[in-house]
Amino acid sequence: MQAADQGRKGLKLAVAGKGGVGKTTLVALLAREAHARGWRVLAVDADPDANLATTLGYRGPIRPLAEEEELIRERAGSQGFVALNPRVDDIPERHWVEVGGIRLLVLGGIRRGGGGCACPANALLRALLRHLVLDRDELVVVDMEAGIEHLGRATAQGVDALLVVVEPDLRSLETAARILPLAREIGLGRVWAVGNKVEGAEDEEFLRENLPPGLDLLGSVPYLPELRRLEKVGSPPVPPQIKALFSRLLQALGPHTAPKPPTPS
Repeated sequence: MQAADQGRKGLKLAVAGKGGVGKTTLVALLAREAHARGWRVLAVDADPDANLATTLGYRGPIRPLAEEEELIRERAGSQGFVALNPRVDDIPERHWVEVGGIRLLVLGGIRRGGGGCACPANALLRALLRHLVLDRDELVVVDMEAGIEHLGRATAQGVDALLVVVEPDLRSLETAARILPLAREIGLGRVWAVGNKVEGAEDEEFLRENLPPGLDLLGSVPYLPELRRLEKVGSPPVPPQIKALFSRLLQALGPHTAPKPPTPS
């Protein structure tokens, strides 16, 4: 366990950004780096385009919780009656899978437009994410969609930081500019940008000059062949740039509580 992690316990991170910027890859690498440092890690895929499992190297089938219709009816009801506070505390242990010592829970997306159980599914997923953020005693890292759809005000109060992944191009910066006010509206105080595929000082300066006001650059990661391989086959060595980024994040967050060791298999 590294000295930077002493004095820490539970830590809750959410990661958002435009599709294709490397958000899911960053989540996977942060989860693996945290696990290597002695944290108990729960990685949560809350992106409708769920592929965190593949990025972590998991090869088995996973059914997102949003598709578990029987569970949704049992806990959250139907369109005729929706339980706004369904019981969810037993769901993680029943539905996560473990890959490389990291526990993975796939939420999936909210079905819309005639999806039948969109409202109950929404209630269940929001309640579950709120439980994961507010009640779990471990490092939880959530791969969000760009609109941070699942985060509500109560959940946001338990998130230690929202990381917005950006590339040195205007499209990803426009998405970041839309995310920031949404985050502020629900009470997220610590929101930082993480640059990805940043080639040299010119790209980093471009990001610093064009990030929306109030969104500071926590750090950046250059284009790395290891990350490209991760997207294809999963689980290459965690590059030193990610290790440095995780240390910088812990330093920025300040004193926390001590991490608990991984639970023996």
